Amino acid sequence: MKDIRTITLDLDDTLWEIYPVIRRAEQCLYSWLGENYPRITEMYEPLDLRAVRTQVIAEFEDRSHDLTFLRRTMLGRVAVAAGYNTDFIDAAFAVFDAARNDVDIFPEVIPALEALNDNFVVIAVTNGNANLESIGIDHLFSGVVTAAMAGAAKPARQVFDMAVQVGGASARQTLHVGDHPLFDVDGARGAGLRTAWVNRTESIWPDEFAAPEIEVTHVGELPRLLGVE
Repeated sequence: MKDIRTITLDLDDTLWEIYPVIRRAEQCLYSWLGENYPRITEMYEPLDLRAVRTQVIAEFEDRSHDLTFLRRTMLGRVAVAAGYNTDFIDAAFAVFDAARNDVDIFPEVIPALEALNDNFVVIAVTNGNANLESIGIDHLFSGVVTAAMAGAAKPARQVFDMAVQVGGASARQTLHVGDHPLFDVDGARGAGLRTAWVNRTESIWPDEFAAPEIEVTHVGELPRLLGVE
């Protein structure tokens, strides 16, 4: 790992737990809709909104990587069904987005990012739509690559190819760090990057994928392993 120049870093479930964040954001959005556009919540329970979103994903399979598009399209669908126009979608999505970016960063993350940022080019690579500026950690990254930007979601190669390009080093000089065996580790390995698996839950590595080069419990272990502690 001595020749690593760029760290590409997954966000959701690597730097913070995502499920409770999305659940809370959807609850905030639903409450806001109930207060401002009550016919929507009279017609749709929260699970019904998720079902509409699933329908949107199936209809727009070629844009399934763009989570913002999917949620905005879902909001448009339920607005029209409830007899509203769609001019409130920006405001509604802003409610969701604010809660979506109110994350509880794992305690070891900030010191690790500071050490990594001092020694490497650090690029965020995500299938989600987290906003690093809203979260308050954009200064610890040199760039961001999202699925929406790349036109595909991890584990698609073009996401990692774009991350390598943004990072400025070769693929073999780039270490991708993430929690998902397929989306992060196997996807990055297939694109020629070095790999590190963040295994917070002490899971067993799935046999169908080649093992990562590094396994850590959390990103706080990376600076020591990379010699920049």
